[in-house]
Amino acid sequence: MEGEHHRYRTVLTIAGSDGSGGAGIQADIKTIESLGCHALSTITALTAQNTLGVEKVLPVPAEFITRQIEVLLRDITIDAIKIGMLGSCEAIDAVADAVQAVTSCPTVLDTVICSSSGTPLLPQECINRFIEKLFPITTLITPNLPETARLLGMATLPESRMDTERAAEKLLKLGCSAALVKGGHMQGPLCEDLLVWSEGREWFSGERIATRNTHGTGCTLSSAIAANLALGASLPEAVGNAREYLREAMKAGASRVLGHGSGPLCHLWLARQ
Repeated sequence: MEGEHHRYRTVLTIAGSDGSGGAGIQADIKTIESLGCHALSTITALTAQNTLGVEKVLPVPAEFITRQIEVLLRDITIDAIKIGMLGSCEAIDAVADAVQAVTSCPTVLDTVICSSSGTPLLPQECINRFIEKLFPITTLITPNLPETARLLGMATLPESRMDTERAAEKLLKLGCSAALVKGGHMQGPLCEDLLVWSEGREWFSGERIATRNTHGTGCTLSSAIAANLALGASLPEAVGNAREYLREAMKAGASRVLGHGSGPLCHLWLARQ
């Protein structure tokens, strides 16, 4: 039998498919593999989309989502899980029930509620179930400001650090262990994210990167955090490392062209150095 040091560190991504390769399961796999882990996948939905937006979503039946996860768990040790687009109440139930079987595994929940182009990806009637079923069993949630506002029923987005801190504390009261509130929608020269967890809070800050190619940034960040957790990093370390990976991927992809809309990042920037 091979020694433990020869075993792949694995990350299971549970998300929708993006045929343009910029977001979803495709971005997750590229990110996870780039950071030295082996990517496993469960597809929750098929999408017809390109760099201009999402045109149509075809959900995967809940029972087949369950089967995909169960087959992997029977055979392979999972070191971390990333959950992305689910798309329906039935998918939420299936994923929540399956993930509960891996109680010792760090789980990152990317709160995918709508696409970056504004297309709804989770019906409003599923929001409460999303919170009740998934928040208690995840290590970290990663909402951006619009998602934060929708999860909390806020009429307006947080507009300052103080607003963000208050919103983050409210997210913890919904049952999650930790929240990374991403501040990319705020104005100004800096992009600032706030991590709050039971032991404290930490702000992460960096200069805003000038690029039109931002498709899949949320998928990439959450997958990078999960990969770092799989490799043994603490939560603050995982977030910091993931942000640096994301920033370099954005810089490397800023001068590239794909399609006529918001293009992808350069996920393989480490291999192309």
